[in-house]
Amino acid sequence: MSTQPPGPRGLPVIGNTRQYARDPFSFITACAEAYGDVARFQLGPMETYMLADPDDIERVLVTEEERFRKPRFQDEALAELLGNGLLLSEGDEWRRQRDLAQPAFHMQRLAGLAGTMTDYTEAMAGGWADGDAVDVGIEMARLTVKIIVDAMLGTELTDERVRLVQENLEPLGARFEPDPIRFLVPEWAPTRENRDYRTAIETLEGVIDEIVEERRGTETEEGRTETGKTDLLSLLLRAQARGEQTDEQIRDEVMTMLLAGHDTTALTLTYAWYLLSQHPETEARVHRELNEVLGGDAPTMADLRRLRYTERVLLETMRLYPPVYVMFRQPKVDVKLGGYRVPAGAAVMLPQWAVHRSPRYYDDPEAFDPDRWTPERRSARPRFSYFPFGGGSRHCIGKQFSMMEAKLILGTVAQRFELDYAGEPPIELRGSLTMHPREPVTMTLRARRAD
Repeated sequence: MSTQPPGPRGLPVIGNTRQYARDPFSFITACAEAYGDVARFQLGPMETYMLADPDDIERVLVTEEERFRKPRFQDEALAELLGNGLLLSEGDEWRRQRDLAQPAFHMQRLAGLAGTMTDYTEAMAGGWADGDAVDVGIEMARLTVKIIVDAMLGTELTDERVRLVQENLEPLGARFEPDPIRFLVPEWAPTRENRDYRTAIETLEGVIDEIVEERRGTETEEGRTETGKTDLLSLLLRAQARGEQTDEQIRDEVMTMLLAGHDTTALTLTYAWYLLSQHPETEARVHRELNEVLGGDAPTMADLRRLRYTERVLLETMRLYPPVYVMFRQPKVDVKLGGYRVPAGAAVMLPQWAVHRSPRYYDDPEAFDPDRWTPERRSARPRFSYFPFGGGSRHCIGKQFSMMEAKLILGTVAQRFELDYAGEPPIELRGSLTMHPREPVTMTLRARRAD
């Protein structure tokens, strides 16, 4: 028996990075199909072990999570962007920050945000007209930026600020697209990419600093509870008043929330609109459910449990198009996974993209089938054959917020419009920190008539 897992051969220095950079999705799929539950390859200087077995993934994320950490091998650019926010912090500091943030995501508080989410959505849809062509990716991103800023930072963004945020997301995304040359170029090199990246960070930090200063002093208002508001920024500002947060910590948490808190939901909705446009029978079932449950009214928190098929559509969307398409962990000590020794400090890749599309767990895995998510069919699959939000204690803190937001947005818009994809399917994808369409997802709007 081999002491090392099988895997594709790579080139000197850059290993398999060129193959991965050319098309990470095909590379991941090919490795899973060719090499099974554990594949070994090189991404730049990093020895990487890709796990495709749900039991091994559960060990890494849940049952043995104390033996793994967030990776230190990710380049300095990510630390420069997010600092020591929840996504990257470790140990006691991560636990303190997570506990501090948790009240902002309590279900009782989230229930009170439903009206805010539908108000922003109706304002967006109110500016649409029958026959318009819209880039639905941009529309969803602008909407979710406005919602996350209001819900978690306690303020409203002007359209000018929203545009500023959107304009500076592109150089941030470009910095994290797989690139074999980047491993050879130092972070301090004055390349155009590095300059654009740092300029984008400075611009976004400027927006964040303005928001924080505008909110400072408003975190405990008369008429509120004794502890004041429970949006995330209020929690951070009150902790700072107790000497528990620095300006830098607040900025890191706000930056993490601003970027991670809108991007994945916007992408899920973008892919959902695309899939519905390609599957008219599924779209018709969504419309029937919305008619029966909502009857033309804006969805409320009380309605969400009854929108069962709408939820299945979103779950199936995240199976086929998981915004976070790979995760990484790094073992603190040597571990045994899939029968192989994985050395401390190696990269462990957990590929949602490959596992979610595996024929071992999904019949006809390339097909869009929301009924996979009936309780009976769902319970027949291994737990970590599906993990769009990660797992274990470090699962996405915004999971419930994101699912609630996506259902409310989809339910609000789909009552008023059908969205027809104007391009040629399938949509092409590009990898970054999250999975984005390579080209604009242009949709033609068709106003729905009363049934």
